[in-house]
Amino acid sequence: MINSTQVLYFTLSAYFDTGLFKYLHFIITMSLYICIVVTNVFLIVVICMNRSLHEPMYIFLCSLFMNELYGSTGLFPFLLIQILSDVHTVSASVCYLQIYCLHSFACVEFLNLAVMSYDRYVAICYPLQYNTCMTSNKIATLIALIWLYPMLINVIMTSLRSSLQLCGNVINKVYCDNFPIVRLACSDTTIINIYGLIATFCTICVPLTFIFFTYLKIFRICFSGSKQTRQKAVSTCTPHLASIMNFSLGVSFEIVQSRFNMSRLPNMLRIFLSLYFLTCQPLFNPLMYGLNLSKICVTCKSLITNVQHSY
Repeated sequence: MINSTQVLYFTLSAYFDTGLFKYLHFIITMSLYICIVVTNVFLIVVICMNRSLHEPMYIFLCSLFMNELYGSTGLFPFLLIQILSDVHTVSASVCYLQIYCLHSFACVEFLNLAVMSYDRYVAICYPLQYNTCMTSNKIATLIALIWLYPMLINVIMTSLRSSLQLCGNVINKVYCDNFPIVRLACSDTTIINIYGLIATFCTICVPLTFIFFTYLKIFRICFSGSKQTRQKAVSTCTPHLASIMNFSLGVSFEIVQSRFNMSRLPNMLRIFLSLYFLTCQPLFNPLMYGLNLSKICVTCKSLITNVQHSY
């Protein structure tokens, strides 16, 4: 039996030799990361610099874009190093740190999307009470909840994981993840499994259920309201709903392929399914919100025009 303190490194076995194609994979991955960083930073700057965008919806959007940067930074630099490496190993401390970053990213994402659905619910269903309801103190409290709650949950998960006794160090993925490490445990995993189920319920099931019921009420108001109300709902809710469905689909891919035997699938497809929610969401959100929200679109065009005129 190997004690967890003796596991100094993990081997990522999902990588395979691609020869010179690894440089092409490196360029594609680097391009994706640069695109994610540029688009998300650009929209954060646009929201921060324009006073007309200092509204609750855009503040929550800014939090969402910051989370995309956080999650991407927890993944992409690691992937870039591993793509060029001939030996795909990672130290236990770095592995646990990556798990913490990626899991907290997913938790923050779901909570942020839930809070955004609440904001849209108040704006559409109770427009006259919106300003009195969404006060600065309430916004600050919600932002703190979005970020601090997932961090605390994952600190506890990390402490439980570090106490496990492991009988191996091979992870069949291209990045570190909690479930494959738990499967390597020789010691009793009952506590961490129960805690994992509770944490999943609180950070995924509860936010999604909350989003579902808020949108039921939003749709009820839209169908019984005026044409202007429906247009407002469509313009602000479409990118939000698309973001929720995209991320939920990606997380579902990851859960299914992690917990069930997917060896019949090609290796490249399994890698794609495990990376989908970590790569597509940070790229998808800025494009979706930047193109569909008129205020952001107009502000971006104005900013680009001013930069061109200055030259």
